[in-house]
Amino acid sequence: MFQQMKYFIAVVDEHSFTRAAEKCNISQSAISQQIKELNQTVGTPLLKRQGRSFELTPAGNYFYRQAKTMVSQIEQVLKNTRQIADNEQEEYVLKLGYLQMFGTTEFLKAVTIFAEQYPEVKVNITSGQHDHLFKLLRDDRIDLDFSDQRRALFDEYNNEFLTKAPLMVNIAKGLLKLNDSQVTTDQLKDIPCILVAPDASEEQYCRDVLGIKRYILNPHPERARPNN
Repeated sequence: MFQQMKYFIAVVDEHSFTRAAEKCNISQSAISQQIKELNQTVGTPLLKRQGRSFELTPAGNYFYRQAKTMVSQIEQVLKNTRQIADNEQEEYVLKLGYLQMFGTTEFLKAVTIFAEQYPEVKVNITSGQHDHLFKLLRDDRIDLDFSDQRRALFDEYNNEFLTKAPLMVNIAKGLLKLNDSQVTTDQLKDIPCILVAPDASEEQYCRDVLGIKRYILNPHPERARPNN
């Protein structure tokens, strides 16, 4: 009877058996038969035909209003029931992304501690470059992104500052006259260098943001390091 009530509501809302049948994805003859059976179940006509049109009988008008409320409530009950069942079967997964150039020791230690405290949560870890991780975050494919800051922070995310890390550069002795242990990107931008950039986004960042102009690209850090 629940399905028949839905068909009846569709007929009244569309004021057409044809449009109601299309809306419910059944044939017009089938929906007419369902309304006929509903009249028999209720024990009184709900619709009064007038040629090709129809109008609600007083009983039909009452039944329509009550049925619409009941169908809405039943559909909500069904939705809530399915959601409860899904939650019972749901596996809690925390999806983490961390920058490939970061050291893994402290990160994995923190993940281990978390896993010990919350054994019911499965942890998935993805490593990658900055732009790749940011896209995963935007696409809701990771929950937390442990990365460096290369753009203005987005208010739609919770942004937590964790630490500050320097960028390192290997320079041949005598190439620069350094008064201290630091060097600026301005000092480096015109010096030929081996640029360690595993993908195009890293190369673009070093070139367009840091201003490194003269370089040979090498995606492998272990091969780019000098022997002495």
